[in-house]
Amino acid sequence: MTVINEVKQRTDIVEIVSDYVSLQKAGRNFKALCPFHSEKHPSFFVFPEQQTWHCFGACSSGGDVFSFVMKKEGIDFGQGLRLLAQRAGITLISPQISKSAEDEKRERLFQINEAAAEYYRHLLLNTKAGEPARAYLSKRKITPETMEKFRLGFSPDSWEALKKFLTSKRYEEGELAEAGLIIEKEGGGNYDRFRNRLMFPICDIQGRVTGFGARVLDESLPKYINSPQTQIFDKSGSLYGIDQAKTAIRRENSAVIVEGYMDVLRAHQHGWQNVVASMGISVTEKQVAIIQRLTRNIALSLDADAAGEEATLRSAEVLVASLEKKVTPIPTWSGLVKYENILNAEIKVIPLPQGKDPDKVIDESPDLWQNLVEQALPILDFAFATIISKIDPNKAKDKSLAIQKLLPLVYEIKDPVRQAHYVQKLARRLTISESILAATLRKSQTTKKRQRLSEAIEQSRFTQQLVSNPIEEYCLALLLQYPELRQASRELSTEHFESTENREVFIKWQCTQDSSKLKEKVDANLLEHLNYLMNKPILDKNESERQQALNDCILSLQERFSKRLEAGRELMFNLTREKEGVNAELAKLDEEGIRASEQLKEIFIKRGKPARTKEVR
Repeated sequence: MTVINEVKQRTDIVEIVSDYVSLQKAGRNFKALCPFHSEKHPSFFVFPEQQTWHCFGACSSGGDVFSFVMKKEGIDFGQGLRLLAQRAGITLISPQISKSAEDEKRERLFQINEAAAEYYRHLLLNTKAGEPARAYLSKRKITPETMEKFRLGFSPDSWEALKKFLTSKRYEEGELAEAGLIIEKEGGGNYDRFRNRLMFPICDIQGRVTGFGARVLDESLPKYINSPQTQIFDKSGSLYGIDQAKTAIRRENSAVIVEGYMDVLRAHQHGWQNVVASMGISVTEKQVAIIQRLTRNIALSLDADAAGEEATLRSAEVLVASLEKKVTPIPTWSGLVKYENILNAEIKVIPLPQGKDPDKVIDESPDLWQNLVEQALPILDFAFATIISKIDPNKAKDKSLAIQKLLPLVYEIKDPVRQAHYVQKLARRLTISESILAATLRKSQTTKKRQRLSEAIEQSRFTQQLVSNPIEEYCLALLLQYPELRQASRELSTEHFESTENREVFIKWQCTQDSSKLKEKVDANLLEHLNYLMNKPILDKNESERQQALNDCILSLQERFSKRLEAGRELMFNLTREKEGVNAELAKLDEEGIRASEQLKEIFIKRGKPARTKEVR
């Protein structure tokens, strides 16, 4: 794997773009006002599944995460690569960094964390310095067996104790910084990140130590700190206790997600071994991805305070959006069958007594905790109780707010009897006409169908980068290896390349008449990709076959680009037609649609295909 692909693999375009513009959810994708030109209505879209972006407005440009950063920052490819690599925690050691070298680096970090965990564990269990931490755990009724099982430790009240220990084991200070165990000072020097704290090693599902959580032994702040993001640790993609809980989760076909480290320790100590912690207020999509490989039955038990209730609702939304759906046949009244994507999971909430967390509930009464688990509420019942309890049903504004929050959840119920039950329940609680709610729900269903239509358009029209790149690469291989084809490439432009590395090679090739000198022009980190293209086997043996192959590649790339414009026009139309004052925007979209349709007609004529006609709205 090249360093370019490594950076792409470890970079989320949504996170990067969000640093520059305010993104809004639009189906599976995101939209925003374009950061590259002035506009009133969003024409800029980010497609997470393809890891691409495109402006369907005045810019009419797009690409991947590299091209976005380059365009926004006004930098070249090499600078963009360095910026994204730094953010992803990847060190650009050499232009041709190999996969094995990167794997060795990650393995080294795992070894460092393992050594640190053993060091902290020894201090907790076997030294006088660890007495305060042992006393704290004893006070919290954590047994020695639980300490051993979760490899709890203690970091000494010292600025350099861990650093000295690890450097004596022949680990370098730079490696300790990369592992997040020491902090480098601006003026030079460094010091241990964790000092005088109870240590919780955080492991991945394989049991490897990826990072640490750390708690003070008194009430000083901050109470908890964690390892920073590193090459092997991402808090948003970690679940505390998953290595210890995975067997029980599979066996019981259910998982309980709590908030904190102590909640997990207490639950496992009392026999509930399918419990893991999100280590934060809300559950993330990355954490859901880990859980759903083990079970589809998930119960949330976050703290019973205002923040905890809000976090539970947000976590439920993430779960509903992130968990996989299954295609299910549903009979209609006419005797036909339609197919719906239905959530293939059961999400419940374990309600806790006010002001208590799972740790405290289990400590005071394990039987109460067992009853709460058995009586866990379906997420919709919890949402009803929570949201309605916070509004004044006599105020129209509050009623409207409750409907906005609850009806989307009711819509997800595909059983018409259950759906009608919740509509009636909501109507009674809000003292509002059931027919009004039913009409609002039907409108919501229509909107959802439009969104799904847009998603279908995106899925079918926006060719994924990994699928489309071979055409780009074969096209470039022909041009690089056979200079006589240069004249035939006049209709090829940079916008036809979605991959930034292919686009960069094409730009440099356009400016260099002698392909043999191209290596002097491209960024050093592109050399491996350039060598691959210059040595890629060409299946077309004679000159006429190569000419025809190039023409086919160019037409395919042009067709893909025009289809993207046409699909973008439909997507924009669906998202904007219900808003006020969009006539000018729709007129612009019509122009774009006409242009895309005309381009497609020309391409089909060149291919010898009958041109498709499409009504322009």
